[in-house]
Amino acid sequence: MDPHDGMYIDGRWRPATTEDTIEVVNPATEEIIARVPAGGAGDVDAAVAAARAALPGWAATPPAGRAARIAALRDVLDARADTIAATVTAELGALPDLARRVHAGLPVLVAGSYAELAARYAFEEKVANSTVLLEPVGVVGAITPWNYPLHQIVAKVAPALAAGCTVVVKPAENTPLTARHFAAAAHEAGLPPGVVNVVTGTGPVAGAALAAHDGVDLVSFTGSTAVGRRIGAVAGGAVKRVALELGGKSASVVLPGADLARAVGASVAQVMLNSGQSCNAWSRLLIHRDRYEEAVALAAGAAAGYVPGERIGPLVSARQRDRGAGLIERGTAEGARLAAGGPDAPRERGYYVSPTVFADVTPEMTIAQEEIFGPVVAVLPYEDPEDALRIANGTVYGLAGAVWAADDAGAVAFARRMETGQVDINGGRFNPLAPFGGHKQSGVGRELGEHGLREYLQTKSLQF
Repeated sequence: MDPHDGMYIDGRWRPATTEDTIEVVNPATEEIIARVPAGGAGDVDAAVAAARAALPGWAATPPAGRAARIAALRDVLDARADTIAATVTAELGALPDLARRVHAGLPVLVAGSYAELAARYAFEEKVANSTVLLEPVGVVGAITPWNYPLHQIVAKVAPALAAGCTVVVKPAENTPLTARHFAAAAHEAGLPPGVVNVVTGTGPVAGAALAAHDGVDLVSFTGSTAVGRRIGAVAGGAVKRVALELGGKSASVVLPGADLARAVGASVAQVMLNSGQSCNAWSRLLIHRDRYEEAVALAAGAAAGYVPGERIGPLVSARQRDRGAGLIERGTAEGARLAAGGPDAPRERGYYVSPTVFADVTPEMTIAQEEIFGPVVAVLPYEDPEDALRIANGTVYGLAGAVWAADDAGAVAFARRMETGQVDINGGRFNPLAPFGGHKQSGVGRELGEHGLREYLQTKSLQF
């Protein structure tokens, strides 16, 4: 059976219980490139039952054995990287270099990190006259987004497997083909039947059924804050654990004395990565008023270099494009000044949004408060560092951010006061071993590294 015609459940491809399908559209051409099953509650039931049946055996597998299977998964993903990258380009619209380097490459690093961690992690410890055991939480429902379709799957599945959990993945409906490659890779890597299951479907049907299923012990969700609230409410009612990685409106704060050109260029580049479709995008750029117009000009010049279709890809869907264009229009309606870009489509075909820079943005404006999820930078002036801190912390989100200063010590002192889960200091590089997650309405829990592993463990103490 062609994998696109079925669900991967209990170690094999099997027909869906519904006849509904999801059309997969290439956002650069607007053409339908595939159709996959839109699974229902019956498919979720079967997948959870398979994961439940496989749980005792996988949980009892020694950590070294689990590490070996995760390492095998890493190797298969690496061997399939070119095919995966081409698929990401086709269904997400990511430019080929980004697809190969980040979308296909980063998950290999993350899987490898959990293979190593599973082999060396102390799953028990002595505390006085007690032995504390760290055991798998159980069956995990992983509901993943479309913006980093493979990375988000691996960032949930790899630590869950390392902990001894079994998993049911419900990938985003925009990018299900990449999830199919992951299922095939898990099969080739020799993971036992039922340890990893993949059910394609829509959020309101398959996603809701998975989140509410009484056979699921933990729901790990990445997506919008609105959907995260609903999942959290369902899980809370069932006294079920959740890990939620939600929205962001991160600030890049350029303090007086910082290298302005470097800070502005890097900040614009970070937003343009993945066409602005990153929850940790530094979509607010905070500049001291004394150098504000200089920074606006630098940002506009940098944005102009991102030619749609050449240096930046489309948004994932017509809905996302229309939302991005609508928020750009709202920005001008509320009084912000367009320094670059605008709401008009830059190409006749494809879901492209012009790389856009707004000046004269005030903290209460919609474009300074709402996550746009597109290539849009809002440049805000501040009077002094205390004012900058107030603006940076002045949203319901707290996922990421950046601080630029004349010295690292000054940047760190400012970063310690930011209400956010991750801060880059003077251009610090992304670290796949460091915890990733947010404060406030940006979520609950952490992904990546040891902190990500702990999300999938529960404790038991034995007293002697």
